[in-house]
Amino acid sequence: MANKTISSIAKDLNISRARVYQIIDMLDDNEKPSKDSNDRYVIDDSVVNAIRKYYANSNTKTKQEKASPIDDKVLDIMRHQLDEKDRQIEKLTQLLDQQQQLNLSTNRQNEKLLDTPHDTPTASQEDDSPLQNDHTDVSEPNEGNYKGVENKTPKKGLFSWLRR
Repeated sequence: MANKTISSIAKDLNISRARVYQIIDMLDDNEKPSKDSNDRYVIDDSVVNAIRKYYANSNTKTKQEKASPIDDKVLDIMRHQLDEKDRQIEKLTQLLDQQQQLNLSTNRQNEKLLDTPHDTPTASQEDDSPLQNDHTDVSEPNEGNYKGVENKTPKKGLFSWLRR
């Protein structure tokens, strides 16, 4: 194979020419390329292999050294966040369960109250039929309220048990 150039090695490894020169400087003396009369490197296959080997090893070490501490920190942060989210989900699940139990209890109480017969027959008759003269909101003027005093009577209906 013909001698390679620094540019072709840089292109093959997808690095800069300056990085190739740095790698050549880092090589052991027996692996370094020799220089010709014009002070240029004479790069043969053994030098290319040495450059590739050094680049592969240094690139792997760099990734491992730089990534490991960051990865550990990121993993710790993510674990902490996951634990916090698990606690939040557990709390929300508990609150949802409590809400459902409260709704069920309220519905049972409402059904019990609606199914309970009223004490007086007149009260049940009044609850079932609308009042003829319902003056709850506005009173007609008469002797007792001519000074603007409202005379309200309670409405009978579904939620009348709340007013007791």
